[in-house]
Amino acid sequence: MASLSLGLVLSLFLLIIFPVAFSAEAPLTHHGGRLLTGNLNVGILWYGPIPRGQRKAILSFLRSLNGNAASQPQVSSWWKVVESYQSFAKTPARGLPRIPVKVVNQQFDPNYSLGKVLIKDFIKPLLPKATGGKPNTLALIIATKGVTVQDMCAGSCAQHGLIGDQPYVAVGDPEEECPECAWPFLKSPSKVGPTMKPPSGNVGADAMVMLLAGGLAGAVTNPYGDGFYATERGDALIEATTKCSGIFATGGKVLVNPTNSGAYNANGVGNAKFLLPAIWDPKSSSCWTPL
Repeated sequence: MASLSLGLVLSLFLLIIFPVAFSAEAPLTHHGGRLLTGNLNVGILWYGPIPRGQRKAILSFLRSLNGNAASQPQVSSWWKVVESYQSFAKTPARGLPRIPVKVVNQQFDPNYSLGKVLIKDFIKPLLPKATGGKPNTLALIIATKGVTVQDMCAGSCAQHGLIGDQPYVAVGDPEEECPECAWPFLKSPSKVGPTMKPPSGNVGADAMVMLLAGGLAGAVTNPYGDGFYATERGDALIEATTKCSGIFATGGKVLVNPTNSGAYNANGVGNAKFLLPAIWDPKSSSCWTPL
């Protein structure tokens, strides 16, 4: 009976094989600046009429960062690697400090109040709406399909940075604006490997989760431009997830949900599944994924 159960499990959890790449260039190093530590409050501005299913996927991902999923591998394990950067700073943190994430504000701008091209000058007035005026809050600007977010498809699929003293992350739905940023859910001439079905069944939702994960990791580990990063390929700035671009399983395989054939590498709360980008692990100096 045990062997029969094992056979069923193996037949249900199919595997997709990806090229495995590990950077041979310089590792990320800390340049002396502050990281985001302690309680991480985030405020969200939903820019444009973002479908409910996409909002649900993004909020589920944020809850999963510190939550306990019913099965392995877990989103929270990925977030623990982000948290671990504190221990590798020039003045390392003591112990294993956590970074609890909490959504403290949500605002909606369904009518594109600043148009459908969000350059940095237009992002600036949106930040107080995202934070609701709450201090010490990371602003997340989540834009719907058809909105161009600055630098998308121009070297950065997710933007994070600092305007004044306000850190922020801005991501858009790349389905139409930049399909390359939606790989591996959509074809890209610059990417090697098969395309696959998104874990939730919604390309935009799962692509934005993937981009938001990278933006959050960068915002925590290099919020002010003098945290963890490396420069490669000229002056390109390489951060926690861009260091490991195109990798979703360091063992070369991702799981496939037999229910909807969606590919994933991390389980979240409420049985949600996500495909998260690989992240540079400062402990092993290598790319890491939950698989």
